[in-house]
Amino acid sequence: MDNRFRELEEKIGYTFRDFSLLKRAMMHSSYTNERHLEKYKCNERLEFLGDAVLELVSSEYLFRESPKVSEGELTKTRASMVCEPSLAQCARDIELGKYLLLGKGEEATGGRNRDSITSDAMEALIGAIYLDGGFTNAKEFIHRFILTDLEDKKLFYDSKTILQEIVQAEDRDISYHLVREEGPDHNKSFYVEALIGGVSFGSGKGRTKKAAEQQAAYEAILKLREHK
Repeated sequence: MDNRFRELEEKIGYTFRDFSLLKRAMMHSSYTNERHLEKYKCNERLEFLGDAVLELVSSEYLFRESPKVSEGELTKTRASMVCEPSLAQCARDIELGKYLLLGKGEEATGGRNRDSITSDAMEALIGAIYLDGGFTNAKEFIHRFILTDLEDKKLFYDSKTILQEIVQAEDRDISYHLVREEGPDHNKSFYVEALIGGVSFGSGKGRTKKAAEQQAAYEAILKLREHK
């Protein structure tokens, strides 16, 4: 187990002085419940702290990078940057799911790939780095792994809205067609097509219909841009 966490340290470029903080950041409540450990030993307290650090760092970043943008727009942009799907994508980029400590039930139902779990673990990791190495190290981690490729992330997480605006400007209609569903109820995958004027422009897969539609809309935007 320790070897796995050492691998994670190498991946994120940060070595913990208190190794137990890293382990706790990866410890989901299903793991502590299964082993009858105290509730506070799971990663939820670190997640609470990491969420606050992330909000401060992302707020400062936007404040400095967008000096003429209104408070309302800053708030909206920050929300899209640190929302669950965005953090889950950042977690996927470093394969955070493979380092999680999960209960057997959560493991069996696909918990390692569940956005809600991996995004929470990302915040818990921020909280652990903050406690172990201070604000500067936590800020460096956030800038390196979360505040990157923001234009592309914004395009992806606002893809349905952006596509709607593009299509309306061209006086065309957009609809989303559910192609199929796969898997048991607790671990479903949805496959969706984005249709513009009845023609398929993008396809998406997700654990919810909304996530699949978002992916399909993103693909459709890229395809429309290619054709311009």
